[in-house]
Amino acid sequence: MKQDVSICWFRRDLRFDDNTALYHALQSPYPVLPVFIFDPEILDKLPDKSDKRVSFIHQTLEELNARCHQNQSTFQVLFADVENAFRQLVNDYHVKEIFLNHDYEPYAIKRDLKIKNLAESFDIKFNTFKDQVIFEKTEVVKADCSPYTVFTPYSKKWKELFNKSSIQKLPSENYLANLFKIKKRDIPSLNDLGFQYCEPEIMPLNIGQEIISSYHQNRNLPSVDGTSQVSPHLRFGTLSIRYLVEIALKWNETWLNELIWREFFMMILYHFPHVVNQSFKSKYDNIPWRNNEAEFESWCRGETGYPIVDAGMRQLNQTGWMHNRVRMIVAGFLTKHLLIDWRWGEAYFAQKLLDYDLSSNNGNWQWAAGSGCDSAPYFRIFNPASQTQKFDPKLIYIKTWVKDFNKYHLRPIVDHDFARKRALEVYKKGLNEV
Repeated sequence: MKQDVSICWFRRDLRFDDNTALYHALQSPYPVLPVFIFDPEILDKLPDKSDKRVSFIHQTLEELNARCHQNQSTFQVLFADVENAFRQLVNDYHVKEIFLNHDYEPYAIKRDLKIKNLAESFDIKFNTFKDQVIFEKTEVVKADCSPYTVFTPYSKKWKELFNKSSIQKLPSENYLANLFKIKKRDIPSLNDLGFQYCEPEIMPLNIGQEIISSYHQNRNLPSVDGTSQVSPHLRFGTLSIRYLVEIALKWNETWLNELIWREFFMMILYHFPHVVNQSFKSKYDNIPWRNNEAEFESWCRGETGYPIVDAGMRQLNQTGWMHNRVRMIVAGFLTKHLLIDWRWGEAYFAQKLLDYDLSSNNGNWQWAAGSGCDSAPYFRIFNPASQTQKFDPKLIYIKTWVKDFNKYHLRPIVDHDFARKRALEVYKKGLNEV
């Protein structure tokens, strides 16, 4: 006889602590089976079979499975089309309810609707919750209920609403005894998924008071260990946003603003899904990009002849992470100096970044190109030399990643003054501002 269970479907919320869907699942009348599905629709699109992100997810699931074992349970990890995976679960168990946290990306919205319809066809209650943000969808909007498209008024409204709200952490970790009791077993190996292990190189978290309280002073200096390194943990949900906001409120409003930027871009993606493939400001789709493939490859390899740009790209290629100030410099260089479509750079970052998040990656690339909401104006063109002088004057960061700096004789791929003049002309022409 099949046993009654509630399923808690984990996606980008890989933690047992302060997990909204898990908390509510564990309060249900039925024992909870934790489930994660490796989706071939996503995995098959990854070009590298030693993808660091897959290794990080797998490593995290092994840790969660060990905690399940402490509670005489097992984390059920499946590698299958999501709909087929749920059909298998419905076949194996008497599923009474499904619990999950919201995801706001276009693919995820379609996928979740498909599973909701499937659940309802089996008379299974489908419960969804807000978890990866403080405010979602239409919770922070203008007086006329339209979405904000400029960050500053959005952030003011966000803070105003937050001060009126009671945002509480949920102690889901205290109820793990309510997990479904099942024979202990290992999760599928990376080889079973068609992947090889690659050390994720997740940098140590810097969320102590010393780092966060001085974040506003150090965050633009790539040679200083002055950023929190929370972005991969936020991306995969190994840390709760409520916990991080609590820290930010204690120690640094600038850091809080960075967390709000993340929610702003998620809200933009939710309301304006066309930004995935098109410019937020449609007229920017008329820019006649040069899209020189050889120059793009040089940028990817970190061989542009501009040390700060090359250091950033080499850091990205080696570690899967890049300092945020340098991300702005390399993105601006690709779109303005080389006049290469922001979508090319966005796609390359999507392949490489451990903390890749569609909404933030898209929002920041469009910011750099001038095509997004609340963007830098197209005529703001960073000078790599002056950016170096301002943010890495002793070349500490550059020499860390450009190992051969003392023998570094790459000629710049393009002259800055020439590139700046060309970019202004091309943008003006494309935007009909000549």
